[in-house]
Amino acid sequence: MKLLYDFSVWVFSCTLQLAKNGDSKLARLVRGRDGIFEELESFCKQKSGDLVWFHVASLGEYEQAKPVIAKLKATFPNLNVVLTFFSPSGYENVIKKKQPHVDLVTYLPFDTKGNARRFLDILQPKAAFFVKYDLWANFIFEAKKREIPLFLFSASFRKSQIYFKPYGGFFRKLLRAFDHIFTQNQDTLSLLNGIGVGPTTMTGDTRYDNVYAISQHPKKFSEIAEVFDGKPTIVVGSAWQQDMEMIIPFINRQSNYNLIIAPHDIHHQVIGQWQADITKKTIKYSELKGKNEKVDVLFIDNIGMLSSLYQFGRLAYVGGAMGKGLHNILEPLAFQIPVIFGKLKNNSKFPEAGISQKYGCGFMVDNAQSFEKIILDLENQELYQKAVNGAKKLVDDNLGSAHKIVAEVQKTLK
Repeated sequence: MKLLYDFSVWVFSCTLQLAKNGDSKLARLVRGRDGIFEELESFCKQKSGDLVWFHVASLGEYEQAKPVIAKLKATFPNLNVVLTFFSPSGYENVIKKKQPHVDLVTYLPFDTKGNARRFLDILQPKAAFFVKYDLWANFIFEAKKREIPLFLFSASFRKSQIYFKPYGGFFRKLLRAFDHIFTQNQDTLSLLNGIGVGPTTMTGDTRYDNVYAISQHPKKFSEIAEVFDGKPTIVVGSAWQQDMEMIIPFINRQSNYNLIIAPHDIHHQVIGQWQADITKKTIKYSELKGKNEKVDVLFIDNIGMLSSLYQFGRLAYVGGAMGKGLHNILEPLAFQIPVIFGKLKNNSKFPEAGISQKYGCGFMVDNAQSFEKIILDLENQELYQKAVNGAKKLVDDNLGSAHKIVAEVQKTLK
């Protein structure tokens, strides 16, 4: 199986070289890895002190890594942190500004034996951390061979995955290579224990720590409050076309709410079409400067703002459930506001959706009528306050994951 895995990675990396030109995601994924080793060598020549390595797939996993990195840095101030991404969408967003507590952000080289050896020869990390699920065999096995402590946190697995199939022996070896796995939930813990993987500890989802920290110190946007007329605001985060097909009819029928809409992808042509379909007064965030007029709908046409925009909301809608996957509903819940989301195709991939419903702060809808009904129902102050209390309790009940993880890791890094 290992030979087949290595051959597959080799074919994958060679095939991608054919897509190197242009500006597609695949092209950026390949070009971004040019000069990685030289970058790492330059960094390591300049650094002083020990180094740890964190690997994430993309932006969502980095959000889970943030509180652990921050806590680790607070515990070991002289520790250098190298963060690697697989996906260009994550990497390109993160490098646009300096990341607190991270000393170097780069791509992970493709998972070949030679790349893994060279990467670890250069970094010589004191520990390696993988987040949630993005596991690469050659890097993991090479680190294990060198007795580099390996940790996996915010792990979330499903019974249908290959690790738990009768033919999944090779992939189970990946899991058994870790010195400690910290899981998001009891189901994952039970699955791992069932195939003899350990030690394992259920510490929860580190995203709760991250979103709570954001809610306590959100970015300030005084210019946003100035364009609205005091009506309650609905914040729509990570909107896709399927989401807007539910939301636009509501906007056009009602006059009791302002809306802030942050598209998942910023395509000005798409935003323009949404504006044309809306009969109320709209404006883009990039057009706010110098404008003193009141509007009904504000479109956010840049990145990096969404997690703090929920401070303006009476309630939130988070998109993606009816498309590629539900985006982060924990961000609005951390601001103690109810959250609405579309009907999920696969509930097991997004356990936080079901949990939010149990706490009475999450509401699933599948069409424009059910979307409007939930909003009107939440105009009942008693029901609304119950949802607010549920959001607070949900977040409070799940804080502290990063502390538990670092307390265990600290035993190894002393």
